[in-house]
This record gives sequence, C-alpha cells and structure tokens, in this order.
Amino acid sequence: MQSLFAFHQSKEANYLLCRDNIESAFSPDLNSMEVQDKKELARQRKEALKLLEIVFEKGAEAKHDEEKLEKAVTAALSAYEKSVKKDAASIKKGLTQDVEKIYKQYLSALTLASSMADAALADKKIDHSNFLKNQWIQALQKSNELKRESLRLNVSWEKDFERVRQWLRDVVKQDQEYMAYLDKKAPAIDEQKKLINYFFRRMVLGKTTINEYFEEEFLHWAEDREIVKGMLEKTIKSFDPTSGEALQLHQLSLNWEDDLHFIENLYTGSIELKDEYRQLIASNTRNWEVDRLPLTDRVILEMGITELISFPSIPVKVTINEYIELAKNYSTPKSRQFINGILDVMSKELKQKGGIKKSGRGLMDNK
Repeated sequence: MQSLFAFHQSKEANYLLCRDNIESAFSPDLNSMEVQDKKELARQRKEALKLLEIVFEKGAEAKHDEEKLEKAVTAALSAYEKSVKKDAASIKKGLTQDVEKIYKQYLSALTLASSMADAALADKKIDHSNFLKNQWIQALQKSNELKRESLRLNVSWEKDFERVRQWLRDVVKQDQEYMAYLDKKAPAIDEQKKLINYFFRRMVLGKTTINEYFEEEFLHWAEDREIVKGMLEKTIKSFDPTSGEALQLHQLSLNWEDDLHFIENLYTGSIELKDEYRQLIASNTRNWEVDRLPLTDRVILEMGITELISFPSIPVKVTINEYIELAKNYSTPKSRQFINGILDVMSKELKQKGGIKKSGRGLMDNK
C-alpha cells in the first residue's frame, strides 16, 4: 500500500512536470533576438494545456489543428509516460527489497541479544551470570545458522559495540524486571524463557532508545516492527533447551517465491487497473470521481479490486476483511465502514458480471 501510495504521488508529480514542459514550450524566449508575441504565446499555452487535460480526462489522442501545439503536447506526454514507467519499475524493485529487509531486521534483533551478552560479560560492576547462562542466549551465541545468515547479509554489532554497551547501561541495567532476574537463584527454564521474551518485547521493541535506533535505521520500522516481533516470539517458542537440538531461525515466508509473485502481481495489477474498474469505484462512491477520493482510500479500493479479480485462490471475504483492516490502521476514522460497504457492493456486482472467478468451494462467499 505504501509503494502504491508513493507511485500515485510520483505520478502526480510527473503530471505537474508535464504541464511545466508545455508552459515552457510556449513561454517567451528571452535569448531570442526576434520580437516575441506574448499574447499569441499565452493563447497557445492555454490551448495546449486544455488539450493535455482532455487527453488525461477522456483518454483522447493528442490531436490539434495547430501542429505546434500537437507536437508540444505529444512531446510532454512522451516524457511523462517514460517517467511514470521508470518510477513504477523503481518502486516495484524497492518494494521487494523492503520486504526482504524485514528478515535482516529480525537477524539484527537476534544478534543484538548475543552481542548484549558479550557486553554483559565485560561489565565489571554487576554480575550478569543469570543472563549469560540463559539457555536461549547461549543457543543464540552457538547458532551456526544465525552466524551464517548474519555473515551472508552483513548483519553485525561488532563495529557498533560501544552503542550496545551504552544500551546495556542505560536500558537493560535500568530495567527492574531484568535486575530482579539477575537476583534469582538458578532460574528455571520457564523463567529463562520469560526473561528472553521480555528482553525482546520490552527492551528491544518497547519504548526505549534501542527501538528508536531501529526506527532511524529502517524506513518502514513502524510497520515492520510487528512482523519482527512475531518472528522473534516464534523463534523463542520453537526452541526447546531440553531437546539437545540447535535453535532454528524463523523464515519470513514458507514459500518466498510464491509470496514474491503475489506482491509483484498485486502491485502491478493495481497500477495497471483498467478504467472500467476505476469507473466501478466511482459509480459506487456516490458518483464521486475516483481522483477526488482520499488517496489512501483510493489505493485500498484499487488493491481490493485487483485482489478480487486476479487471485482466484483468495476467498472474497478474506480480501474484504484485509482491506478493512488497512483502512482501519492507515486511513480516516470513517474509512473502515466506507471501504467495507464499497468492496462488498463491488464484489457482488463483479460476481454477477463474471468478473470474479474463484477456484474452490466457498471462495465466492462474501457474507
């Protein structure tokens, strides 16, 4: 959704540049020795901009009786289309890279726990033995898989170890729960597990300077944080110290190729959504023009329609519920109900016209 929002913003910026190019084409040439007919240039500029608006609003060709006007508009449109295509490809590439960065954030959090143990070992003021003997901490330090993946993605706190020591002093050692854990005599397995969960949830991902660091380092941390949190919780939960087996890393996706295919197709399908579907949105929003909708709502609706018509294995009601949640989290207070009503009506209309084709029993049900 963020990538599509960025695409629409860049598209709007490219349109403004398109207008600027036309205005520039019919502005007085200050370097020319010839007399400039400013009145005529103003007329041509007005006509050219009018032609441009017709092309955008009605999808008409850039045709005009005056060849100069037609050429100027055609040239501006050509530059516009090239810029939009370039931006679409660039944002798409960045989208997949941003998703892959979530796994790197997850590794950063895990290796921070291990590095924090190194800092605790070097601390001469407090005995951190209970933390150092925590079997989840030891498992992280021994994990060859974590070492291999961290090396592959260049994830390390080695060059930033002084920052880790500062966090140990200002965050970890100031936490009452942590200090109480250090005072325990031989913490049981469940107490060790509770502490490592607390370490990630409150000290790394909570309202601390550590979390603020991640916010500064990762552009989409506000959204990615919950995913990283879930991956950390699953990693801790799946490890059994009594089994003798090594700690296993949790993958971002069980089938990354399938998920990447979904991400790219949803993105591409949304930006290339046919006009008939945009008109469907307009006809179900009290005859508002699609461009007059808040951009966030428009993006959510376009994504919703794309998913309804392009992904036969996803149930209609699942799609609607997902985009209701997006509206709830990222749009206006009234958008949740608005998105719910519009998607429900459009899904029924598309179903009647044969625009939605689902494979599997129960997938058409949107009740």
